[in-house]
Amino acid sequence: MPRGSGTTTRKVLSMELGLIGLGKMGGNMRERIRRAGHTVVGFDHNAEIADVHSLGELVESLSGPRVVWVMVPAGDATQATIDELATLLSPGDVVVDGGNSRWTDDEAHAAQLAERGIGFVDCGVSGGVWGLENGYALMYGGDAADVAKVQPVFDALKPEGEFGAVHAGKVGAGHFAKMVHNGIEYAMMQAFAEGWELLEAVDSVTDVREVFRSWQEGTVIRSWLLDLAVRALDDDEHLASLRGFAQDSGEGRWTVEAAIDHAVPLPAITASLFARFASRQDDAPQMKMIAALRNQFGGHAVESTQK
Repeated sequence: MPRGSGTTTRKVLSMELGLIGLGKMGGNMRERIRRAGHTVVGFDHNAEIADVHSLGELVESLSGPRVVWVMVPAGDATQATIDELATLLSPGDVVVDGGNSRWTDDEAHAAQLAERGIGFVDCGVSGGVWGLENGYALMYGGDAADVAKVQPVFDALKPEGEFGAVHAGKVGAGHFAKMVHNGIEYAMMQAFAEGWELLEAVDSVTDVREVFRSWQEGTVIRSWLLDLAVRALDDDEHLASLRGFAQDSGEGRWTVEAAIDHAVPLPAITASLFARFASRQDDAPQMKMIAALRNQFGGHAVESTQK
């Protein structure tokens, strides 16, 4: 549900950006950046949505110093893209990893590109399918000089207003901050899901959906997640069409692993991660709400009860 204007009014000089990966997030990001007056050259393996048809063509179409934003799945796909860009870009260029990479990978990618004089910025991006209109919350890490080269794009993507973006620290800080954000998200969704299941279980509460709706004003738990829960219940009042199964993105696991490494207790986040594991054993009612919320904010796939 849009909260922003969908356009930006910041007075900045137009810049060029190469954007690799034009899926649910990347495609909308390209549009929002273009609305702010910048030039975006996009590459995707789906030729129907790409502006160019190879990374070499993308790099050649940009003026130096170049900024290339990578928006592909974490792991092998990101590594392969970084490897190829390292051979194509020039000293002074900057690569931004806006995917959900692990922060330890960022440190390795920065070192790899630094050998060729290429800068690196990691950026955690939150906003899901609503980002085009609302803007994207951005958490980025890297040297100040490299961040400055990307700043007009950060300004275009962030929500209107004072907040919504932060230079979190050195390389890896952006993805670490986004990882913790997602861990908190796990726990918040789990709390809504448990409350929903308990309300559904008692005979005395006859309209659970309207109870959730009543919480949208004046309560301490009012939030965008609550708004999305109400939206999901409006679509399917008892979530009967959903199977109680929810995936985890990997970042919840990394959050718990980091907590263990730093001896920081995270009982709520850890329990919410384990609850998702439990959902794969049986059709867990709470996971219907988790699945519905993940679909509402991120467009993540859900499993239907209809086979």
